[in-house]
Amino acid sequence: TRHGWQRHYEILWQDDSPEGVAWIEAEFEYLWNAARPLPEAVCREVARRGRRVEVQLPDLDKEETLTPAALIESPLYREGMALQSWQQGFVTECLRHYNDHGQVRLLLADEVGLGKTLSLGSAALTLCLLAEKTRKRRKPIVIFAPATLCEQWQTEMLDKLGIPCARWHSSRKVWLDPEERAISPSGPQHIARCPLRIGIVSTGLMVQPSREKQMLAGISFMLVILDEAHKARSRQGFGPDAGEPNALLAFMLAVAERAEHVLLGTATPIQTKPEDLWDLVRVLHRGSTGFVLGNDLSPWHNPERVLPILCGEERVDGLDCGWRLLRSPLPTMDSSNEPNARRLFRNLREELAMAPAAYLAGALSDLPLDLRDDLETELERDIDGATFFQRENPIVRHVVLRKRTTLEERGLLECIAVHVHPDRGLVQAPHRFNALFQDDALRTMPDFDRAYQEARAFGRVLAKRGKGGGFMRNLMEQRVCSSSVAGLSTAQTLLAGREVQEQIEDLELELAVQTDAERAALASLITALEGMNDDPKLAAIRFYLKDEGWLALGCIIFSQYYDTARWVADALAGEFPEQTIGLYAGADRSRLHRNGQVVGIQRGALKRMVADREVRLMVATDAACEGLNLQMLGTLINVDLPWNPTRLEQRIGRIKRFGQARPAVDMLNLVHQGTVDEKVYARLSERMRNRYDLFGGLPDTIRDDWIDDLETLGEKMDQYIEERRQATGFDLRYNDSIKPSDDAWRDCATVLSRRDVEHLMRQEWSG
Repeated sequence: TRHGWQRHYEILWQDDSPEGVAWIEAEFEYLWNAARPLPEAVCREVARRGRRVEVQLPDLDKEETLTPAALIESPLYREGMALQSWQQGFVTECLRHYNDHGQVRLLLADEVGLGKTLSLGSAALTLCLLAEKTRKRRKPIVIFAPATLCEQWQTEMLDKLGIPCARWHSSRKVWLDPEERAISPSGPQHIARCPLRIGIVSTGLMVQPSREKQMLAGISFMLVILDEAHKARSRQGFGPDAGEPNALLAFMLAVAERAEHVLLGTATPIQTKPEDLWDLVRVLHRGSTGFVLGNDLSPWHNPERVLPILCGEERVDGLDCGWRLLRSPLPTMDSSNEPNARRLFRNLREELAMAPAAYLAGALSDLPLDLRDDLETELERDIDGATFFQRENPIVRHVVLRKRTTLEERGLLECIAVHVHPDRGLVQAPHRFNALFQDDALRTMPDFDRAYQEARAFGRVLAKRGKGGGFMRNLMEQRVCSSSVAGLSTAQTLLAGREVQEQIEDLELELAVQTDAERAALASLITALEGMNDDPKLAAIRFYLKDEGWLALGCIIFSQYYDTARWVADALAGEFPEQTIGLYAGADRSRLHRNGQVVGIQRGALKRMVADREVRLMVATDAACEGLNLQMLGTLINVDLPWNPTRLEQRIGRIKRFGQARPAVDMLNLVHQGTVDEKVYARLSERMRNRYDLFGGLPDTIRDDWIDDLETLGEKMDQYIEERRQATGFDLRYNDSIKPSDDAWRDCATVLSRRDVEHLMRQEWSG
């Protein structure tokens, strides 16, 4: 076993007595006859070590051997693990772009739970080694991530890849090493002098003017990585700045202009509409030589023009239109995996005498007739239902997307089933289940029904404001459906004349009551909510934790609202006083319940307690769950239903990921009978069982105008799914290269000295 090789030791003693000799002989015979073949992995590693040669960077001739040589003796591999094949594939894709363009501009859009941090971190190491090998000037590398993920990035880079990184502490204005020690002087000006090659900075610094932001914008980085990149986007809503870049997107456009390489990472590149993707692709294009989207006249800059082509709604057969789409940017031969396309691109470049780095081709009249015929043939060729420009386009070339279902089907990832509850057929106590649930919804009492109707009445009054009324109409309904506590807290805040902040996607709205009619409706709602007894959701949570044994399996409980999450955590602390219960929330509101006491706690400490199995019961808000890895927990409860299928996917992705010990995880979705939540969930759950994912997928958010007619909600979802399902270019491009050869990595005997790697990564920023 791995434990045996690493932890056991031998002792030697001498016993010449006949009894001692007989015992030794008998023991030897037993062990000899009980011998079993060594595992293949052990044999391969022993053979590799027998051939092991330690070299310096200049001795490595082939670019593709750089990363295996640097990582084969990293902590990840020493612990018996390895980069997964799709993670290796991302490094290979980076090398392809490096060789084609001299720059790497990629968006990694792998689904939740597929290890984007290690993929991006390995790519950063590779690009750093390439720069060193070609004797380029050492330039800084920066990783921008939400504040909640900065420490996790720093820890994973060191613990998995053996790469030391510094983390900027936004309030102390100092760089910290992985041991939380200050390694720079204090002051905002020192953000430009990171003591290590890779610095990690919170994206929170970029959303408002600051000296640090100004200084970072002036640095020419070798590599910029942005995690949770979907937060960089155009402003949504109805105001005069709608459609303009938000602060993070504007900053990224400025930084990308001066950067050599740019890598973006997000599992949800499309937030509300397919055009969102162009915000991120424009970041990749900014500062490139033009190979991403082409020159300023290229149609690829205009999503409204090309989306019908990408989604298969519009077919391009004509040579004139086809050449306009192909000539800028004209792909390199190696940009495609498809033999016919590769041949076409090579012949076009040779005929037009284009330099390897050139991306703008001439007019169609410059092409000989035989090449025009070849182009026309390719335009007419479909592969697996995908047209030429669905397969060969700048978006597919610069957005790397691998899906969990594909990896599972190919045997590259263990399939983790999700049992969706409530389901009478899955419970051990059906009689208690029947008392709580009617089909997929919680039975309600008259006091809840009365409060819900008052919430709807308040929504109707709010909706009279006009623009944005649909959203405001549903605001109170969703909070009451979350919990009576969330509804009551919101109503009391509004009636007291204070504003309620509500975030819908990236749009933050401030809502305050304005009329006597709104105040009267609020007062009626508060009276109804104060008259409620126990919320049935709490009884359902108790039932699954105790009667169904979910507590023993470990459970994460999600809510959209902090009021609901805190209410659940407090109630469970009273119900299970012997349990340590975590409340994982934003803005320093995380708490720990233990031994009848409740204390504030840092989120990083809570994550470590889950990993060490000290916490089996965690309550969390959506706002805090980015990057939260909870594979030690085996069940999940959604206290409320976000009208955002992407967020549901992100929630289940917290436990359905590497290291999950259970072959199937359980997810409970709680909605009240007779509410709009029940109807939305009914339509949504039908489609979650067969989830397609420009990527093909469920709508990323349920639009308010769809709620107006619940009878046609399912039809609108189906129409949305069908429109997006046709775009199969991502699957065709990346599925074929999803499993590169493992031999170059696992059997790599040419090893780059860890001392040399660490020395390189400890070089400070010099400009």
